[in-house]
Amino acid sequence: MMESDGASIRGNVPQYSVSEISGAIKRTLESGFGRVRVRGEVTELKRYPSGHVYLSLKDEGGKIAGVIWRGSVSRLGMAPENGNEVIATGRVSAYGERSSYQLVIDRMEFAGEGALLANIERLRRKLLEEGLFEPERKKAIPFLPSLVGVITSRSGAVLHDIITTISRRFPRDVLLWPVPVQGEGAAAQIAAAIEGMSVRRPRTPDVLIVARGGGSLEDLMAFNDERVLRAVANCPVPIISAVGHETDTTLIDLVSDRRAPTPTAAAEMAVPLRSEMVADMAHRNARLTGALTRIIQTARAQLDQAAARLPDLPGLLDSARMRLDDRGQRLDLALPSFVMRVRNRLDAPGMHLPSPELLIGRSRARLQALRLPAPELLVSRARARLTAPTTHLPSPELLIERRRAGLRLVSGELDTAWQRSLQTFQLRTERQRLSPDILRSAIRLQQARLQGLGSHLEAVSPRAILSRGYVLVQDVNGQPVTSAEARPVADRVVLSFADGDRGARLDSLSPQGDLGL
Repeated sequence: MMESDGASIRGNVPQYSVSEISGAIKRTLESGFGRVRVRGEVTELKRYPSGHVYLSLKDEGGKIAGVIWRGSVSRLGMAPENGNEVIATGRVSAYGERSSYQLVIDRMEFAGEGALLANIERLRRKLLEEGLFEPERKKAIPFLPSLVGVITSRSGAVLHDIITTISRRFPRDVLLWPVPVQGEGAAAQIAAAIEGMSVRRPRTPDVLIVARGGGSLEDLMAFNDERVLRAVANCPVPIISAVGHETDTTLIDLVSDRRAPTPTAAAEMAVPLRSEMVADMAHRNARLTGALTRIIQTARAQLDQAAARLPDLPGLLDSARMRLDDRGQRLDLALPSFVMRVRNRLDAPGMHLPSPELLIGRSRARLQALRLPAPELLVSRARARLTAPTTHLPSPELLIERRRAGLRLVSGELDTAWQRSLQTFQLRTERQRLSPDILRSAIRLQQARLQGLGSHLEAVSPRAILSRGYVLVQDVNGQPVTSAEARPVADRVVLSFADGDRGARLDSLSPQGDLGL
């Protein structure tokens, strides 16, 4: 009975192989659960070189293994980290070789706003410590950009609002880089768009607008992604963030150069209002015109005042002409007066010189002092020498030497007087500071005068008289024979000619005028 019962039991329980049990369990799990969403905390996260990611999700009561295949990592929607509370979406699958099961994850998101905010706060503190929020990093928005870059979704009202606002305010070229603004892969595409805009050639936008409409915290998580924030921080082009509505705040608002509450406000920040600029230009033009008018009026008033203080130009010219005529007339009168004064200064030394008559008188006095006999006396003396014995007659050489000595004496005295007069004249001319030309002219004038006086003196000298045919008659003693009745010794006389002396004898004339021999 016992054996039959055991055989019966073994016959009723089916027998399976290990592979059959593993396959059955796998089919049961996959068909029983299908696609599930599991909430838990990420732990034991490992990334392999193959690109697969292995992790575990746990809560207070259990833990389940999970895997993210390489093809699903880029579409996951977030970058999982240990400690993140997430909701993983996927399917349950068994791994028969290890008798284990796991969750094959193809999508992941933060679990609840509390977890999202905690993750955002951790990232905010990290970037704050790195200095990505510092005001010194902020770049100035250009006043009037020529090209505005826009990174947003192609569909939706955001792009329309931005383009409409720019066209209304100040028409500018708009360059769109369309990206998804939420969901899987949105953060990676937004970061790539920011990097691409900053290196675009040949036209690089002058300013970038990163915008999207409002939404829940989960919808805006792409703009809290670290990749997007670092792309904004490293972008050389100024960026205006316009994510969500005015009450929505994302980390991109802290990293960007300017934050706009709405996409429309971002477009208003990017370009100025043309009408306001025109009005401002008109106002400035009016102020400038008024200022220039006041400056011109002030300058004209100053010019009029200066012109009023200036004398009349025709009057100045008339006064100048009168002064010129007066100076010309005075110059015409002053030139002859100046010539006369110079002539008087030149004539003054000559006036102090002795006159020719005085010089002649002085010379005659000197000749008389030498007791030269008169011509008649000389003739009588010559007759006396001719009648006297020849032994008593002086030799002609002696007579000539006597005449020459007298002439030399007179000539020396004349030279002395000339030198004295010349020195006096030079001293006076130096005192009067005459020019060298005037001094030479005065010297030549005095030389001419002295030559004239010498000529007069030479003309009245006894030798000049003798050269005209007269003869000096002296007796043998040298006394002049001045009368025909004189009786020199032995009737001998000496006849002095201009070129020498001759002896002669005095004879009586017949009534007929012949010699009485």
